Amino acid sequence: MAAVRFALMALLLCLGALLPGRAAAQPDEQQKHVKVTLVAETLTPAAGGTVTIGFASVPDAGWHAYWKNPGDAGLPPAMAWTLPSGVTAGEPDFPVPQTLIIGGLMNYVYEGPFTPLVKLTIPAGLARGTKLPVGVRYDFLVCTDKICVPDHAILSAELTVGDGAVEPGQRARFDGWRTALPRPLGAEGSYQLDAGRFRIAIPFPAGAAADGAVYFFPATDGLVDYAAPQTVAREGDRFVIETRAKPDAKAGEAIEGLLAFGKDRGFALRAVPGQVPAVPGTAGAAPGGQPLWIAALLAFGGAVLGGLLLNIMPCVFPILSLKALSLAKANDGGGRPRAEALAYTAGVVLVCLALGGMLLALRAGGATLGWAFQLQDPRVILLLLLLVTGIALNLAGLFEVMTPRFIGAAAGAGSGDGTGGAFLTGALAAFIATPCTGPFMGVALGTALVLSWPAALAVFGGLGLGLALPFLAIGFVPALRRRLPRPGPWMEAFRRILSIPMFLTAIALLWVYGRQTGVDGMSFALLVTLGLALVLWGGGRKQARGGAFGPFGLAMIALVAAGGVWLASRTPAPSGAADRKVAAGAEPFTEARLAALRAGGRPVFAYFTADWCLTCKVNEKAVIETQATADALAAGKVAVLVGDWTDGDPVLGRFIEAHNRAGVPLYLWYKPGAAEPEVLPQILTQEMMRRYASGG
Repeated sequence: MAAVRFALMALLLCLGALLPGRAAAQPDEQQKHVKVTLVAETLTPAAGGTVTIGFASVPDAGWHAYWKNPGDAGLPPAMAWTLPSGVTAGEPDFPVPQTLIIGGLMNYVYEGPFTPLVKLTIPAGLARGTKLPVGVRYDFLVCTDKICVPDHAILSAELTVGDGAVEPGQRARFDGWRTALPRPLGAEGSYQLDAGRFRIAIPFPAGAAADGAVYFFPATDGLVDYAAPQTVAREGDRFVIETRAKPDAKAGEAIEGLLAFGKDRGFALRAVPGQVPAVPGTAGAAPGGQPLWIAALLAFGGAVLGGLLLNIMPCVFPILSLKALSLAKANDGGGRPRAEALAYTAGVVLVCLALGGMLLALRAGGATLGWAFQLQDPRVILLLLLLVTGIALNLAGLFEVMTPRFIGAAAGAGSGDGTGGAFLTGALAAFIATPCTGPFMGVALGTALVLSWPAALAVFGGLGLGLALPFLAIGFVPALRRRLPRPGPWMEAFRRILSIPMFLTAIALLWVYGRQTGVDGMSFALLVTLGLALVLWGGGRKQARGGAFGPFGLAMIALVAAGGVWLASRTPAPSGAADRKVAAGAEPFTEARLAALRAGGRPVFAYFTADWCLTCKVNEKAVIETQATADALAAGKVAVLVGDWTDGDPVLGRFIEAHNRAGVPLYLWYKPGAAEPEVLPQILTQEMMRRYASGG
């Protein structure tokens, strides 16, 4: 079939050259049925690095171009590069295609804008300023449902060896194109030819429901009758897809393809010959053949339980200090504990819904983001630093009320029913606490990202409900409130003590900000924090003399915060800010390195972390980076790979998402010979690591 297509392509090109009006055409002319533009992610690639080139393609209405396997008809695109000495071009990556049946023939096509991506490798040792002229002839076939026209584009770009910097707008543009590419599945499938039938078993997490029609696009030609219908079944942690095989199909080699959900979501996969028993079922089913609404309900329950357990996670301990004083106040019998509990719950749930909605909207716009995306922006870290510092200074007694019924009400220092303070305390708790991932939470949020948006929002709301459940229960169950100590003079001393974890939280946020922006950025953040402390100290002095904080003080706080964020957005990160250190004996994670280690038969422990994830850091300091764990891993000859997601690397984001997780921490253990990794719990122990390292 490939030889037939090549001959057909040559014939069409020859005929196209003989058509009237084409013989005199200049080499750089091209038909206007598909407009192709060559776009480089950066015009100044670094020596020894890579640069991604995009072929931004826009078909005219009614026309379509073809995927790398065109199906029953059509021709695959071809690229002939003209490159400087030492520069090499990789294989093109194509977006997820669409199916198109014309006259009973199945075509794999693009009927709308699409962008294949190619990675160029720049040789090391080139001096800055070296010119790298890049040229390519891009041949492709473009068709309607009635006619086909061979076409080509002569494209070029002028690159110059530089620092490899990518403009933010260009990075966002390429990240949008990358989201249209199939994600790596991360596990090998198996296929079988049996009595004229083709069956393939594709690993896929049981907790992730398929959102949209499921379809297998074979990239390897010669096995599948493309126009035959596909039967899709779900069995536990895999899909089984069956269709008619071609009469001359033969097994024996590994094949490639992609598993597509809906129109533009897919996972690239590789499958080897094996036994694949027929499994009855229907596409789009949840684990065990259950419909999607049951999968959504299970994800909601997991999110509620995960949010409940999040109250005891290390990253939430500082926020518990704010809750403690409010709960003690609710025990005096004179407050409105039910109203405060509802207000607190509303604050938690609304923030979870807002963060979840923003995450879904940004992902729909092409961004590769996961849960806790807000903490990947240094400006958000700076705002949190100022907010937590203000809370700590309030608890320490520097001032009493910053805004009506906010910190004072939440900490028991204000008067009135305190519902406004409870609402804002809940909002703050959710904003700071939800970036961490606890038990049950990872699978639930990973499932939410493949559900429809109403179901996904319900899962995010369930997370907030679980986080608020303890406060909600105490507000509505008098017996629980009676177990709390009554208010008294002890509360003032307790309030001062509770400022300590808030100051520690501020230090942790300052450390994260410094990791993202460098020493200069950390110094700048300290100056802004000092400015806020001086404003609050002045307001506290005024309060001590019987005065009020006043609108001027609030305006000064807003000015310090706004000015700090404005300057932070214009402070470039140092060139080495993205270079993360890894623990001794570990290597930075790349999919290529993972594949090489697995091909060598070594066990691999891969973990994904971020500076802003307190759970990650607790696991690392208490378990992963201890001498006992290091000795156990060395004895078992276990390779350790570390993926740092602090800055929201979209490549890592796609890999994390492919393992049905929406954020970090993620811990994967690859046993030699196993088809897929084992996902470890979010809370690790040294005994667990020793057991896995010894092969137990």
